[in-house]
Amino acid sequence: MLFVKTCDLKPGMRLAKPIYNKIGVLLYERDTKLNAQGIESIKKFNLIGIYILEPAEPVPPLSEEDIAFEQFQTISMFQLRDCMEQICNGNQPGGLKELVQKIILNYGSLDHKLNFTQNLRSSSDFIYKHAISTAILTAMISHALRTPPEVQTSCVTAALLYDIGYLFVSQDILERGKNTNLSDQKIVDECRKIGYEKLKSKVHPFLNDATMKLISQTIYITSSAGQADTSGISLLSGSKILKVADSFDRMTAMSIDEEPLSEVVAIQYLFERPHRFDAKTVQALSKSINILPTGCCVDLSTNEKALVLVENTDNFMQPLILKFSDNQIYDLCDPEVSKEFQVQDIMKTMDNRIVIDEEALKHFYADDAIKKVADAFRRKRAYLIQKGRYRAE
Repeated sequence: MLFVKTCDLKPGMRLAKPIYNKIGVLLYERDTKLNAQGIESIKKFNLIGIYILEPAEPVPPLSEEDIAFEQFQTISMFQLRDCMEQICNGNQPGGLKELVQKIILNYGSLDHKLNFTQNLRSSSDFIYKHAISTAILTAMISHALRTPPEVQTSCVTAALLYDIGYLFVSQDILERGKNTNLSDQKIVDECRKIGYEKLKSKVHPFLNDATMKLISQTIYITSSAGQADTSGISLLSGSKILKVADSFDRMTAMSIDEEPLSEVVAIQYLFERPHRFDAKTVQALSKSINILPTGCCVDLSTNEKALVLVENTDNFMQPLILKFSDNQIYDLCDPEVSKEFQVQDIMKTMDNRIVIDEEALKHFYADDAIKKVADAFRRKRAYLIQKGRYRAE
């Protein structure tokens, strides 16, 4: 899979990802061969580039939920852009309530983990895509924490709007991304205050006092000053959720200039900084998205590769794995095993999807002997937990 800038697209190239219009209608399916008309159409979408399949590369597998998630992200991004433009122009964001409700309906009550894939971002659209992703993560985290419906609604609403001030930041600063200096950061902080004033001037039922307090605190704790020091601040429960969602999305986001971190590295980063990120909130995030699911391939600390045979729902870093170098099964919950090696990172495709060896997975689950070994490891794990040999979390 290759990333190709829009200006470099050529007839005959095959799409690796579908393209939707602003209302979610599928315009180009995966594996579609581009022609001159299609390239011109893509240019009108203001896309900086798209993912293209290499000549002999098969179409990567996608579940119906994965496809629906990408479509939802596209539709929601355009809806949020309209809402933000209305606010900046002094009008009421008429579609805001509907957008919040759709996010909560689709992702605020899931009974399973989600494959949280990211869209490629540019300096011109990152604000909308970041806000949508943060709002979806916020909906899932708040559900996992069993927050009351009214709090979840305030959190999702705040997630959509707290970064509206970036619309007032100059394009030059936005294009510098993480390479901004102290002067740039101060300008960004001032622009975010302007965005907050725009929200304050609106009288909208969804922008009640609770939501505005949440937006105000989140703007501060994600500012250059707030990131440096939040000691002495009593954080709202919603602010803790938004801070985790904001940081995780920024670390794992796809962009043309920067390599994203994997979910494994990003979650570990959050867990290792309990003074900055609430541990229960990070734990809720880890239980909401797929990090090391069954079937994914991983890099080990010994520079070896392995396949996850059984996901560990209690501690995602300690799954049951098959190591390719010796074709042996290891349970990373076993203290003796974890002394020798640990999961270092997950293997990803170029567009940040998890690499899953479907054939290997089918083989190992179809083998009765392997099933017996896996069951034995599960029994041993349960026994060790019962005896207090190690903690499940």
